[in-house]
Amino acid sequence: MKTRTRDGGAHDVDHGTIGSGSSGCRRPDERVARFVADALGGARNVLDVGAGAGSYENVAEDLPFADGEFDAAMTLFSLHRWSDATAGLREMRRVTRGPVVVLTCDPATVRDFWLYDYAPEVLDTEARRHPPVDEIAAALGGSCTVEAVPIPLDCTDGFNEAYYGRPEMLLDPAARQACSAWSFVDDGVRERFDRALRHDLTSGTWDERFGDLRTRPTFEGSLVIVRATP
Repeated sequence: MKTRTRDGGAHDVDHGTIGSGSSGCRRPDERVARFVADALGGARNVLDVGAGAGSYENVAEDLPFADGEFDAAMTLFSLHRWSDATAGLREMRRVTRGPVVVLTCDPATVRDFWLYDYAPEVLDTEARRHPPVDEIAAALGGSCTVEAVPIPLDCTDGFNEAYYGRPEMLLDPAARQACSAWSFVDDGVRERFDRALRHDLTSGTWDERFGDLRTRPTFEGSLVIVRATP
């Protein structure tokens, strides 16, 4: 598990870790980053566990830091990759005297997205992989808040919901590959999705059902920030 520490105000949060996957489709979005910075508050010594999206390494079950060593800690788009999320979150709480901030997806709302009509297997996978918000809160303890993060229409971090108003983008295999849930389904699912979405875009069916999303400036989907203080 990669960890990073940084000294400086909350405005110094490393935006490059937000959506820092290996694909060019996962580029940090400054508007999402601001929500993370706000949640960190005035923390100056921040631990980043997981080093952002794209980290496939083992969970931080035994962080090599003293109790309460950091002003704040965060993990961004990586919790669903951990082998033991509860243990890792408890360790984050142990080494942090201030807020612990988790940018994640709420599995309870993952399926509330038009993609479920075309590739339910993908969003079923997402819902299984992401820990429930109440379990995250229980592992962190203390006082927790959950805040939905609005996704901009032109979001540069290409997770599935980032394309809520740009469905054509998900016809690009590279865009799908940047979202790890697609790697858990077989070629048949991807081919069926491609055929069905192309048909509905050509026929106008997608726009009849979901076309208002093309001009909606933000979308409130499953993206949330869980913030816990002791």
